[in-house]
Amino acid sequence: MRALVVDDFITMRRVVRSLLRETGFADADIVEAANGSAALDRLRDESFDVVVTDIEMPTLGGFELLSAIRRDARWRYLPVLMVTAEARKDEIVRCTQAGATAYLVKPFTRAVLEEKLRSALPAAFETGDKAA
Repeated sequence: MRALVVDDFITMRRVVRSLLRETGFADADIVEAANGSAALDRLRDESFDVVVTDIEMPTLGGFELLSAIRRDARWRYLPVLMVTAEARKDEIVRCTQAGATAYLVKPFTRAVLEEKLRSALPAAFETGDKAA
């Protein structure tokens, strides 16, 4: 299983990377991007099973990234977990309408992330193993 973590703050990328490792992802299978534009470059060059992206980023934000992913036939069904610092109802609705797989509010725990991953990637967890 491969994950793309997108956030403009390196600290948050490291936190998400650590939580993904705790859910069973191998460190080598977690790739980071500092914004949506860099994430699209990564998506064009590599295959991923899930994208975990911040919403508020410079250059190309999370909603714009999600829109680009959903427009492209190669990635249309790629699970995208949207991350934000605020639990606003209008933002949750916007995420759902834009095609996000799930919505996470910072700070979140490993258990919350794993729950969202299990829902987004059930086959990866069905043997009782974690994501690996």
